[in-house]
Amino acid sequence: MFALNPFAALNGMLPPSAMQTYVVLVVLAVIAGTLFDIVHKGSAKYFFANWRKTRGQGAPVDMASIAVKTAVVDVLASGEFCNTRRRIAHLLTMYGFVLYVVSTAVLVFGYPTSAAASPWPQLWWLGGLMLLAGGYWFWFFIRVDVAAEGNTPLRLMRADLFILSLLASVTLGLVWAWQQAQGSAASGILFGLYILATTVLFGGVYWSKFAHMFFKPAAAFEKRVAKANGTNLNLPTMSRDDPAQRERHSMELLKDAPMDMGLGIKREAPRHY
Repeated sequence: MFALNPFAALNGMLPPSAMQTYVVLVVLAVIAGTLFDIVHKGSAKYFFANWRKTRGQGAPVDMASIAVKTAVVDVLASGEFCNTRRRIAHLLTMYGFVLYVVSTAVLVFGYPTSAAASPWPQLWWLGGLMLLAGGYWFWFFIRVDVAAEGNTPLRLMRADLFILSLLASVTLGLVWAWQQAQGSAASGILFGLYILATTVLFGGVYWSKFAHMFFKPAAAFEKRVAKANGTNLNLPTMSRDDPAQRERHSMELLKDAPMDMGLGIKREAPRHY
């Protein structure tokens, strides 16, 4: 089962060009949805305007080293997550998704009629299982409204469209491949549900958080550049030694408070519901 290309078995039902056309349409849907999302939110306009405003200001910086640091820390290691469990779940989901998508493309375009395509079928399964491990861990145990606020995991919002359609697509894909390898008559129905969930995932980019995967690296890079050259929007520094910095605080009790005031709300897990 793990060594078989599940898409090659579709030849009796669909020509290879059908799945290849579908993958191309999915890629176009992601590009269009991302562009619409950027235009609608004005995120690109804001960052380009801020970039032009601060260009040439501040101290000179090494753009190449900042780009490498952004790629390694913020993208590859998900350094923005302070919570270890959240970071591990995110990394499992992210790398599982990348492995799953790349192996799907290779199997569909590189081995459309070949059942034996090692090691890509194994990588397809590995990527899918990694994604499901990280995704379901996040959904049932890490989501803040579930872990910290005591809401039921079955409570749904529009913001959940991305993670739910992602889990549905990959779950149905793996179940379909398993049932197809067993020769089950239900494999055709499962394949239809798999395509439906995948269409919702990639066709719903405009309404989901999918586009942030492309936007966050650019935002992280701009933030690092602004911090390195000293043009980071004139935010208060992490010090109250300067009288001007103390006066920036609107709360009187914070003006003379020490920087280290203990763990505060981080002293224990927020489970007081």
